[in-house]
Amino acid sequence: MKKLIITGGAGFIGSNFILKQIAETDNHILNLDKLTYAGNLDNLKSVAINPRYQFVQGDITDADLIDTIIKNFQPDGIIHLAAESHVDRSIDGPMPFIMTNVVGTATLLDRFYQYWRNLEGEQKDNFRFLHVSTDEVFGSLGEDELFRIDTPYDPSSPYSASKAGSDHLVRAWGRTFGFPILLTNCTNNYGPYQFPEKLIPLMVINAISGKPLPIYGDGLNVRDWLHVEDHCDAIYSVFQDGNLGDTYLVGGEEEVTNLRVVESICSILDEIQPTISGKSYSEQITYVTDRPGHDLRYAMDISKIHAELAWEPSHSFQAGLKETIEWYLSNHEWWTKLQEKKIYEQERLGTA
Repeated sequence: MKKLIITGGAGFIGSNFILKQIAETDNHILNLDKLTYAGNLDNLKSVAINPRYQFVQGDITDADLIDTIIKNFQPDGIIHLAAESHVDRSIDGPMPFIMTNVVGTATLLDRFYQYWRNLEGEQKDNFRFLHVSTDEVFGSLGEDELFRIDTPYDPSSPYSASKAGSDHLVRAWGRTFGFPILLTNCTNNYGPYQFPEKLIPLMVINAISGKPLPIYGDGLNVRDWLHVEDHCDAIYSVFQDGNLGDTYLVGGEEEVTNLRVVESICSILDEIQPTISGKSYSEQITYVTDRPGHDLRYAMDISKIHAELAWEPSHSFQAGLKETIEWYLSNHEWWTKLQEKKIYEQERLGTA
């Protein structure tokens, strides 16, 4: 049994991670989340009263709050997921990304290092600070390359630059202070509870709402898709057994163009929830001006995590995509509540 602090635990990846932890381990979880627009406690209703789970609302830039949480909870480790994460929003307003992703990460490193240095024995030896990051820090790939552990950083957006900064800070605390850090960089996630500004839930909701399905540019930008459950398993494998100071790349090995993703969504919807008119959802596809600084392709070399930790993705993209679509169709209330709160109304962001 471990006592883990999860930052950003009310978000997409964080809530899926917590649900798996409560279901599959004996660990005690403290979820620290600011509850920005993307944080949703409805994701965690099924564990809200579980004695092994507790929630604290707060900002990771608040050093006094972090100290209080650490003192009261006495954690065995932290998995740092809290981040502003939407590229388009970072184009519209970069500063929240700098504050949360850079200043927030530095604050966590500072306060958890002070806590760790005063631990003793096994608790000190076993403590871990795992920072979850993105493939976007590496920039754009050519047709046949893969991002590797030694790929130089080349971020294209304020979002990816802020995550690159946080990665460098985490490594600096490891190298300078001997702090027991681990990093993961993952490809595009998909699955249940993803906020509907992201491609897959946005297209599903727009399609069944009779709205246009906007494709940026020519739609040939390629992403490697990773099911969120596979990602959660990878995160915990790295936390448990990763080599301190190391970075692990996590991907689904499912490269698909954005256009093909949307076409697949339309095809699956045509099968499981046909339109009243009988027309294909693909007729709602429209092409819009490309995103500024839009990276062409992302893909990961996951050989290290496979060789060292025996992790590999278990979801195929087509099967996982269908399951995900069915989840959004079956959980209409979850996303309509977000619409009713006018948190996000499927408007385009990030046109610069």
